[in-house]
Amino acid sequence: MERRDFIRNASLTALSMSAFGNLIWDGVHFVGDTPTTTDILGPFYRPGAPIRNNLRLPNTKGTPIILKGNILKEDGKTPLKNALVEIWHCDENEVYDNATDDYKYRGGQTTNSKGKYEFKTILPVPYKADQADESSWRPAHIHMRISAPNQQDLITQIYFENGKYVESDPWASAPSAVNRILKITQMKSGESEVLFNVILGKEIPLDAKVYEKITGLYEVDDFTVEFIKSDDALFMKRNGQLVANLNYVGNNTFEGGGTSFPKVHFELLKDGSVKANISTKSKTYSGLKFLKY
Repeated sequence: MERRDFIRNASLTALSMSAFGNLIWDGVHFVGDTPTTTDILGPFYRPGAPIRNNLRLPNTKGTPIILKGNILKEDGKTPLKNALVEIWHCDENEVYDNATDDYKYRGGQTTNSKGKYEFKTILPVPYKADQADESSWRPAHIHMRISAPNQQDLITQIYFENGKYVESDPWASAPSAVNRILKITQMKSGESEVLFNVILGKEIPLDAKVYEKITGLYEVDDFTVEFIKSDDALFMKRNGQLVANLNYVGNNTFEGGGTSFPKVHFELLKDGSVKANISTKSKTYSGLKFLKY
């Protein structure tokens, strides 16, 4: 279904929905049980960003914003204490800090006893993913990763109302992103605020010994794929570059977020080897693990 048709057909329910997913205000609190939707990891995630809530740099020309919200359990109303919230985004010049020890516009914090988080940062800007391709412009967005015990890790992105390229971007324009296109509210203090509340899904456990078997390097056609466990997510690298985050969905199968998700099914073969079957929209690849850790 095209996004415009989706919005038109869902116009009645959209009034009762927020960035949570399918949360409804009952007069006392939000209730609902639809986990916040995922999005692509993107190529610029860097583990190990500093724990901090102020990401603004001195002398920045970017528009200051406050990004805040609540992290909730799968019931849509129970706050999650000590959930780790990580964010990363480009600066006002369309640049991600992918190499310096400053981790510019990257940071994390844990939620308080009420499940609340709050970052001071700037509004990112659109950027061209491929300088040679005019159709590769991405709208302004902020990446997020939320991790908590017994809850499924969430990797997602937020976009902004009336943002340039939102309608043409394949990820921002997908129906699953409709509740992650957020309003920027001007506050009395003069700062702008963005509210994003999140419901995490219940973790589907997978035995640690299985993770031990499936992580490692695989020879797939003419390239290598590496799978790395991080909390309850599985990161996929292609030729050394992070390309996807995968969540376990059962039956030795993992799926990525966003519209171009890969799906990976692992086969534990009788001879002790492991085979990865990787499906994308256009093709299916298979390969055997040749190096473990």
